[in-house]
Amino acid sequence: MQTYTVHEPPNPPPDRVDRAERLVFIKEGFSWGALLFGPLWLLVHRLWWPLLAYIVADAAIEGARMAAIVDPRWPALGLVALNLMIAFEGDTLRRWALERRGWRMLGTSNGRNRSECERRFFSAWIPAQPIIAARPGSTPGGSGGRDWPVIGGLIGTSN
Repeated sequence: MQTYTVHEPPNPPPDRVDRAERLVFIKEGFSWGALLFGPLWLLVHRLWWPLLAYIVADAAIEGARMAAIVDPRWPALGLVALNLMIAFEGDTLRRWALERRGWRMLGTSNGRNRSECERRFFSAWIPAQPIIAARPGSTPGGSGGRDWPVIGGLIGTSN
């Protein structure tokens, strides 16, 4: 069973279909891609601060190896540990980066695979959403609290 968290960008479009297309699903759990290709995985997911921390940690490990401060086997073990940490915490790093950019978490979804998780989430989420969401500061009629003149000036403003 897989679990995904669902995230929505800041200032989502008013149409629920457009909102649904912009949602991001992030898988919970271990990431093989992050284990095997740590820095590339961070780069692909635009995790700049964790990538910088990875580079600094890698440089420190390599510096210790070159200065012969530690046994030559320890730096290799340190890099494996660093990639394991990225593999186990990659999903948390992605959620943290989205939160910093103003995204908000809508919920979670469980299923056998990503497609089933998406289907379950959308089957519960879409009926609860208005077809076109009202913009902040507007009234249900969409006029924003103002009466606009009709063509020809038959009806004036209420001001």
